[in-house]
Amino acid sequence: MYRDKTVAVVIPCYNEEEGVRYVLTALPDLVDEAIVVDNNCTDSTAEVAKSLGAIVVEERTPGYGAAYKRGLREAKSDIIVTMDGDATYPPEAIQGLIDALLDRDLDFISAARFPLSDKKAMSLTNRLGNFVLTLGTQILFFKAVRDSQSGMWVFKREALKHLRVESDGMPFSEEIKIEAIRSKHVKFAELHIDYGDRIGTIKLQKWRDGFINLLYLLKLRFRF
Repeated sequence: MYRDKTVAVVIPCYNEEEGVRYVLTALPDLVDEAIVVDNNCTDSTAEVAKSLGAIVVEERTPGYGAAYKRGLREAKSDIIVTMDGDATYPPEAIQGLIDALLDRDLDFISAARFPLSDKKAMSLTNRLGNFVLTLGTQILFFKAVRDSQSGMWVFKREALKHLRVESDGMPFSEEIKIEAIRSKHVKFAELHIDYGDRIGTIKLQKWRDGFINLLYLLKLRFRF
């Protein structure tokens, strides 16, 4: 518990036994629930997470969004933090982000990775892809978003009832931010964080996933 609020961290995982060990051991003491979503892992991710005290839930529908939707349903805390299981997002930033959420009376904070503190932490092609998708978000939704693809968010659980998120795949990340930005009931902001080197193998299929994300942006913009 922190500042009279309970805190949950939700971590979707597909074969992240190395990274999830680092993430869980680095979580600050203020975290009440650490929820790891086993999204069809074939390694020992679940066993490692359980051994470190995490709540492990299974989601058989494959995909980043499907895993998140399962994990968010499990979270019971007042404040929810999301992180990837590859240790790229800094657990040490959690307290500061929660302070900002509460002090500024916000409902949803997206942790922006750009400008990168360490350019070696992300390949040039990934930086280009993020630039294109973020620019597309800015143009389509008329919002000065800095990082539409960030996977670290801090938000009040009650904000979820105002967010209509549908994607089971990678577009879930941009979709939840766009929903937060567009909702008149949700106060949204971005704050910068450091972004580190990945632990474990890369699962992202950058060209395919980037194209799918771009098409999903168009769907979100014109679905009404």
